[in-house]
Amino acid sequence: MENTIQTKIEKFLPLVQKPGRYTGGELNQVVKNWEEIDVKVAFAFPDIYDLGMSNYGLAILYHIINQRSDALAERTYLPWKDMEDILRKESIPLFSLESKKALADFDIIGLSIPYETLYTNTLNLIDLAQIPIFSKDRTEKHPLIIAGGHSTLNPEPMHSFIDAFVIGEGEEVINEIVDCYKAWKLKKASRQELLEDLSLIWGLYVPSLYDIDYHSDGTIKEVKKKFEKASLPVRKRIVSDLGKPMSDFIVPYIDTVHNRISVEIMRGCTRGCRFCHAGIITRPVRERSVDDILATIEEGLAKTGYEEVGLLSLSSSDYSYVLDLVNKIGEKFEGKNLSVSLPSLRIESFSVDLMDALSVTRRSGFTLAPEAGTERMRTIINKPMSEELILNTAKEIFSRGWHTIKLYFMIGHPEETLDDVRGIVDLAMKIREVGYQIIGRKAKVNVGVSTFVPKPWTTFQWVGCNTPEQIEVKQDLLREELRGWGLKLNWNDPKETMLESSLSRGDRRVSEAIYLAWKNGAKFDAWNEFFNFENWQNAFEEAGLDMAFYSQRVRSEDEIFAWDHISPAIRKSYLLEDYQMSKRLETREDCRNQCYACGILPFFSDLRMNTSDEAWKCPPVKG
Repeated sequence: MENTIQTKIEKFLPLVQKPGRYTGGELNQVVKNWEEIDVKVAFAFPDIYDLGMSNYGLAILYHIINQRSDALAERTYLPWKDMEDILRKESIPLFSLESKKALADFDIIGLSIPYETLYTNTLNLIDLAQIPIFSKDRTEKHPLIIAGGHSTLNPEPMHSFIDAFVIGEGEEVINEIVDCYKAWKLKKASRQELLEDLSLIWGLYVPSLYDIDYHSDGTIKEVKKKFEKASLPVRKRIVSDLGKPMSDFIVPYIDTVHNRISVEIMRGCTRGCRFCHAGIITRPVRERSVDDILATIEEGLAKTGYEEVGLLSLSSSDYSYVLDLVNKIGEKFEGKNLSVSLPSLRIESFSVDLMDALSVTRRSGFTLAPEAGTERMRTIINKPMSEELILNTAKEIFSRGWHTIKLYFMIGHPEETLDDVRGIVDLAMKIREVGYQIIGRKAKVNVGVSTFVPKPWTTFQWVGCNTPEQIEVKQDLLREELRGWGLKLNWNDPKETMLESSLSRGDRRVSEAIYLAWKNGAKFDAWNEFFNFENWQNAFEEAGLDMAFYSQRVRSEDEIFAWDHISPAIRKSYLLEDYQMSKRLETREDCRNQCYACGILPFFSDLRMNTSDEAWKCPPVKG
């Protein structure tokens, strides 16, 4: 039978930018016989192909589902405006790349939503698929829409649009979801029964099975279950054994953000930076073996033809076997022109030695992330490092042939003063001076300054975000004083910070604002050419909500948060204690050295019964 979607799309490909975004057919894609498969899953990333193809999580899930004989996985991404206009004008539904089937024909649509500025894109993707936007309007004939990703540790702002959320890691739970769906199809039961069955799976949150009551001041009074067997709280799903990484990456026809093999060497982090969302929600630390990593690199190179490998983790130099890994990569792939990147390194000469050993190209520069300009501020955020250490590390970098150092800072941290902001200027200029002394005026310092956004399930979830006016004062100071030869400054729009902070700590009521913003044209909110803050302001006002209530309000220590019934297995009391320590200028050491009873290990006592005790100790699992 002729695929009418494919025929129509082929007709319009010459009219759009980068037709390779929509053709499929790439090396290592998987195409199965649609008629022979019980459960069809479409994995979707709500942004363009160029970004979505580099999403490591979806690549893993695609691989897992396609290992099954009774299920298939295909991919879709949000089309750019030129293709969207064609789809809407010609009434062509959004389709999968592999078979060009309409998304509405799939059984399950799995969305990755790693950050909040993808919310309106998610609605746009569902609408382009010609599926009802609101979960309550879907019937047994519509696909089950499930979402995961870091932003879903507070799923409430998107509760109206998503049938179920995966809280935590998806490698195991995705198979349980498929099994549950397959059993439901055989029962020919109602959609409500499917949602209730899904809620019994560890790590699945079905928002329609819960009610929220509010106090008169707008804060949350109580979360109540509507289905007795549903979990409260819903606990994060975790994988005890990461196993060997996948190696059969799909090779795109066009340039994407990362044209490389990605290999996760370690998951989790023990550093305890107080602003860091990922460091909390990915606990505990688990490490892969050097042998598994090397085997994956070798297989990946053979299967893809790539010449670059990215070794992924939140803190690469904390990987227990990092020196052994680097040395063995050098031995095994010597003479093969392999480029290896090891991001997220600590500020120390050891990290410089690692980069040297990996023969990283000097042209890209060396990245350091002090995060704050003064030692006082670095103490508050629990990233304690002396100025002497930073300058000595810069000296090591310039001495080894790098010409450019990239510095990442944040402004807007709790308790920050203008003197702390001025500390960014002072530190950057001192680093430039170090470079001048070693390599002369070839030394360059690029300074990227973002604005702190307090995130759910972090030490700073109680604090308020800076107002746009406060942010502008600090940015003006940086623009005025951080100038001169060899210095470059980048910053973000304060209005973007206002939106992100309003969404990240939003409750269920914010879903109406998201819907209204999308109806009025909001999409690609992370893209400067599309971002329209006035549209968002109007949407919040029309929904009867105050953005500052979610963004700038300081929370009381006993407030019930919109995400408290979603647990990453970290005790809220632990985070509160850490918040109080930050006010006293007290730090916590790396919890490899001392356990602070955050809650992650006792939480998994039942799981530990099925694995070795060693696998759940801190310091982390050793592969």
